[in-house]
Amino acid sequence: MRERGLEPDFPPEALAQAAAVAPSGDRLDAHVRDLRTLPWCSIDNDDSKDLDQLSAAERLPDGRVRVLVAIADVDVAAAKGSPIDRHAAVNTTSVYTPARVFPMLPPRLSNDVTSLNADADRLSIVIEFVVAPDGTLGEDDVYGAYVRNRAHLVYDDVDAYLAGRGPLPDAARVDGMRDQIELQDGTAQALSRHRHEMGALDFDIAETRVRFEGDTLDRLEPELPNRAKALIENLMIAANGVVARFLDRRGSPSIRRVVHEPARWDRIVAIASGFGYRLPPTPDVRALSAFLQERRRTRPADFPELSHAIIRLVGAGEYLVDTPQTDAPGHFALAVKDYTHSTAPNRRYTDLLTQRLVKAVLRGEPSPYSLDELTGFARLCTQREDDANRVERQVRKSAAAMLVANRIGQQFDAVVTGASSKGTYVRTFAPHIEGRVVHGERGLDVGDRVTVRLAGVDVQRGFIDFAV
Repeated sequence: MRERGLEPDFPPEALAQAAAVAPSGDRLDAHVRDLRTLPWCSIDNDDSKDLDQLSAAERLPDGRVRVLVAIADVDVAAAKGSPIDRHAAVNTTSVYTPARVFPMLPPRLSNDVTSLNADADRLSIVIEFVVAPDGTLGEDDVYGAYVRNRAHLVYDDVDAYLAGRGPLPDAARVDGMRDQIELQDGTAQALSRHRHEMGALDFDIAETRVRFEGDTLDRLEPELPNRAKALIENLMIAANGVVARFLDRRGSPSIRRVVHEPARWDRIVAIASGFGYRLPPTPDVRALSAFLQERRRTRPADFPELSHAIIRLVGAGEYLVDTPQTDAPGHFALAVKDYTHSTAPNRRYTDLLTQRLVKAVLRGEPSPYSLDELTGFARLCTQREDDANRVERQVRKSAAAMLVANRIGQQFDAVVTGASSKGTYVRTFAPHIEGRVVHGERGLDVGDRVTVRLAGVDVQRGFIDFAV
């Protein structure tokens, strides 16, 4: 982390500030709404302690659904320019490694004071929007409100219930929560269908999770598709679009999350052609979405590897500043034009910046940041996201290297996931590990199937080397 400019430790002044902060729910404010009686719930990982968002829904008489997404008010406890804020502006993101989380904010905040914990009153920014049965969005609003989490739910438990593989989670056995889960799930599916009609790209990236037995590294497990995760993802995508348009309507600048049209579209066309599918010569997200859906339907077993190849070729996202007078690019992969990051202020600095922009608008105050400041933060957050991803990837590779260190010389079926001047990389099918091809890489390109031999590992550096 330090080699990449990330600070793993909090400075004493930030910890002292955090220790003195009281929960936001202890300070009722007449200028925000009191929505604590609504059936709010959170759905997150089983080990998540930094709960950024709650959701609730209401079916309207005309068949539409009003969705409310409450985002933790982090700014109230981490004011601009404070010691906590200064540290957050260095890392700009939490870093999640297999064995340890390095939070952007002191745990006293992210796990407690600004976390939307169960049965706790908290101050929030509520993003409200109406969803029609066809998944299109109607009226929306953004405002401050006090909320109370009625059910802290876990992805796997909710997924099992929605898929008919398990009972209603114990935490959901409160009045009206069963109906809430089902209403939110149905609404999220409508939002998803509409986005995919517009060309949203559907991937299965077959991520792996490192598992420990106590403090001992034990195994790699595949991350399976999860309906509860899709529920939250679709609600958050809609909420982030609402915030982007809210700021634009109110004359405020914003930091947009942008994914450009693929620079290597020609390679995507070539991959599709190899499957007998013809894509247009210029980037077309709807055509690419149709190709991916066809491949998922006809060859589901091969779809994760295809997903990885296309993701690499589409490229990473970045943050750009937009104003009501400019026209920032949209998010190619999500097939949305207006998109910001606003739903995770405990763990992403862009979301905290966006929250401050929103609160300034709600108070009728000027932007707390100049355009130059926002542009600088957009560049920094893009870079820090890449830095954090590299740290996380290296530690995951170190874990994987430890687990396969006794398999030197064995052969694995793999797919090429990266090919550039920086090297050629492959991902094996079983187990799901990624490494560099150090011999025989000439002529390989993204998406090619190969048989590789494990040539060596370096656990400390997170290197896994293969030969063709």
